[in-house]
Amino acid sequence: MSRITRIEIDDSAIAPATPEMEQERKVAIFDLIEDNSFAVPGRDGEAAPDGPFALELCIREGRLVFDVSSEADEKVAEFHLSLGPFRQVVKDYFQICQSYFEAVKRLPPAQIEAIDMARRGIHNEGARTLQERLEGKATLDIDTARRLFTLICALIPQS
Repeated sequence: MSRITRIEIDDSAIAPATPEMEQERKVAIFDLIEDNSFAVPGRDGEAAPDGPFALELCIREGRLVFDVSSEADEKVAEFHLSLGPFRQVVKDYFQICQSYFEAVKRLPPAQIEAIDMARRGIHNEGARTLQERLEGKATLDIDTARRLFTLICALIPQS
């Protein structure tokens, strides 16, 4: 059972999300729980911990924190990732999402589709960045990385 069955987002340190971003976050959590692949490798000669896992995401001391526990709330691992590698792709993602939300209100379907394709491309770039940053810490497929990237976007403050 190499998967996440429960996810919590500690967003107490950030400004409230827009209604659109809150909806994307809810969809990402639902989709993530329904279908994901997440494993933590063994360390220091120990066997890999058994899943399923509970995951808490938060920003702590300016770093992205993945706090991984068993379903019985026993600590499995905690990863602290620098926000630097995510900042530009998150900024680009927010900008394209804003363009997409505005386009849906006033542009024809062909233009909306073009913006949505660009949005998916940036989203994929963020997912690949996440997979790279978690290399050796956790193993996840691209769909899981995409959904987690959506949740990370909700945590990273926009300046």
